[in-house]
Amino acid sequence: MFMGFGLILTIGLVAAAAYALGWRPQSAGSSFDLGNSGKSALDIAKERYARGEIDKGEFTQIRQDLGS
Repeated sequence: MFMGFGLILTIGLVAAAAYALGWRPQSAGSSFDLGNSGKSALDIAKERYARGEIDKGEFTQIRQDLGS
């Protein structure tokens, strides 16, 4: 009879411990964290271009869109 309650209690304790240690569920809109730590959009585009993630045309278009 109390087996179901024990499972729920255990899951709750594990979730509380994870939350206390700093794990936080992210909202649906921010599930991908770039970790850009305050970089401008142009700086991010420059890094992506340097890594080869975007080509010169895409970089130029981003730069024009940003007004730089």
